[in-house]
Amino acid sequence: MATIKVMWRRGMASLLLGWAVSSCTWAATSAPASVYLEDMTSPELRDRIAQGATIALIPIGGTEQNGPVMTLGKHNARARALAGMIARQLGDAVVAPVISYVPEGSIRPPAAHMRFTGTISIPDSAFEGMLEGAARSLIQHGFRTVVFLGDHGGYQKSEARVAAKLSQPGAKLGSARVVALRTYYDVTQQGYVADLKTKGHSEAEIGTHAGLADTSLSLAVDPQSVRQEALRASRPWTPSEGVYGDPRRATADLGQMGVHRIVASSVEAIRELAGSH
Repeated sequence: MATIKVMWRRGMASLLLGWAVSSCTWAATSAPASVYLEDMTSPELRDRIAQGATIALIPIGGTEQNGPVMTLGKHNARARALAGMIARQLGDAVVAPVISYVPEGSIRPPAAHMRFTGTISIPDSAFEGMLEGAARSLIQHGFRTVVFLGDHGGYQKSEARVAAKLSQPGAKLGSARVVALRTYYDVTQQGYVADLKTKGHSEAEIGTHAGLADTSLSLAVDPQSVRQEALRASRPWTPSEGVYGDPRRATADLGQMGVHRIVASSVEAIRELAGSH
């Protein structure tokens, strides 16, 4: 009987030790390492804010045609990935969910990207109301700076209008502020294009939508959004097919130049804003 008791005690001790080790391991691995708000519980986010994460990034994408080469969610995947890179470099930022419903032009009659299957368009007023509500929500929870990161050129003015509106005393945001970070988008139209030209690519090839620049960026941050068989087509795609440029020579390495430009410029601009606040 004594032997059985000893064996039972040893078994229980081993079981308790295993439970303790497992608990410590769980506690260590369950700590929120992600910068994405959606990956956290409410208490985890509350604690993150209390510990100094006072910047909220709102990535804005869009659901639009990108020709035969890229998926309809190109902007959404790219905006989320780039916002995450920016947040990790900042160290005191959290990334809100991507806004994927944006103005894309007239629905009836269909205009611009709405002429192609899958594009989703909402009115400017609905989009701007969504931006304002998202910013106010984040500020309510303790964020002091909210930054719009727009991956698409069509709604940059809407971002600026909302940021300007929320900068007025009547917005009642206290010391918090909302910023439309134009740098995030502009660097793709200027510095990144200049980089590609130094590699021997023409402006016509670089393009403005679904061309070499656009496709290379997606290859760098979300290669699954690019259809390789279409990318290597033997003929160039045309505007009637939703492509403005020539993506056939796009590569992830070329895209990394754009990624570096976007992330570095955005981090610098946000740090300047934080320093002046």
